[in-house]
Amino acid sequence: MALIVQKFGGTSVGDVERIQNVARRIKATVDEGNQVAVIVSARSGVTNELVARAKAINPRPDEREMDMLLAVGEQETISLTAMALHALDQPAVSRTGRQAGFLTDGAHTRARIIEITGGDINKRLDSGEVVIVAGFQGTTDDGQVTTMGRGGSDLSAVALAAALKADICQIFTDVEGVYTADPRIVPNARKIPEISYEEMLELAAMGSKVMQARAVEFSQKHDVIFEVRSSFNTNPGTIVKAEVPSMEDVEVRGVALDKNQAKVTVTDLPDKPGAAAKVFEAIGRANVVVDMIVQNISRGGAANLTFTVSIDDVHKAVEAVENALPGIGGGTVNYTGDIAKVSVVGVGMRSHAGVAAKLFSILAEHGVNIQMISTSEIKVSVAIDMEDAIKATQAIHDGFDLGA
Repeated sequence: MALIVQKFGGTSVGDVERIQNVARRIKATVDEGNQVAVIVSARSGVTNELVARAKAINPRPDEREMDMLLAVGEQETISLTAMALHALDQPAVSRTGRQAGFLTDGAHTRARIIEITGGDINKRLDSGEVVIVAGFQGTTDDGQVTTMGRGGSDLSAVALAAALKADICQIFTDVEGVYTADPRIVPNARKIPEISYEEMLELAAMGSKVMQARAVEFSQKHDVIFEVRSSFNTNPGTIVKAEVPSMEDVEVRGVALDKNQAKVTVTDLPDKPGAAAKVFEAIGRANVVVDMIVQNISRGGAANLTFTVSIDDVHKAVEAVENALPGIGGGTVNYTGDIAKVSVVGVGMRSHAGVAAKLFSILAEHGVNIQMISTSEIKVSVAIDMEDAIKATQAIHDGFDLGA
């Protein structure tokens, strides 16, 4: 008997029929002799609808109240899923994040997990019940409801798998696994049978929508093997695990496109020690994550500083910088959301030279101008005009022969 954590995303539980399909799949896993704990997301479109309602009332709603609102979506799904299992004569019980013991810090809308007690989950599993837990949410030690940001149900799933010492965590979604690129953009993208935590983390962080980056990071830290697979068929998915030597044989594993980017530019920033530090200290206090950074050569005692952030955080970043500039000695700040980030990822980059040169050549051949560049040991990312995003992604995928 295995202990399995299964996570079903919003499209998998999008309506009554799909919830019933999920229930049948869960029961089939139980009937094979396994214990099953389940994490579910809000139904597809529900979170966006709640956000839209909130912003129709207040364009910049209070984050604490947003958490109270958004937690509703998952709580609907856990109840409906439990009811669907009851209809199949499968004992099941639903649990909110708080009831499942998800303790988080107080960073509303992007909380981090501190501890998972599990509540009575093990007891329920031992009694033959399926436990359905609301993903994406938790509570602080003083009882405040928190959410973990977009894709937070992935994090809930791998964290619960770690806490329960599950044999495997299965992430069910609307795709069959991790692909060399988004199949909706690149028709000849192919499924990758196995991928390392590092590669999956880079792809997730660079814009791949398959998994939340924090969830992959948590899996790597706690050695949680997980599989990304489709909830609509029984085909094998993609296993994500620790790196093995054979993975370095592949020069580039995949290409990711992120359209959720904004470029912030600080002009006429005083060219003196500590100026950049104060800018990014202010952004850090606003709890905004910065990606690419470029500083131009100083002219006339002033420099230009450019960086990218998530489009969702751009107003917070601009406000933080504007408030900090008077104390630095001047400067102006502006932003644009008309950019995209394209990245190539592969642990094989450690042992294969020339990947960056090949990437830049492919883009040049297709008339794509590079605005910013960022690299790591297994990744090269470029910021480009939004209008070139799809063309560039397709060209890079073909140029590295990823569809072969």
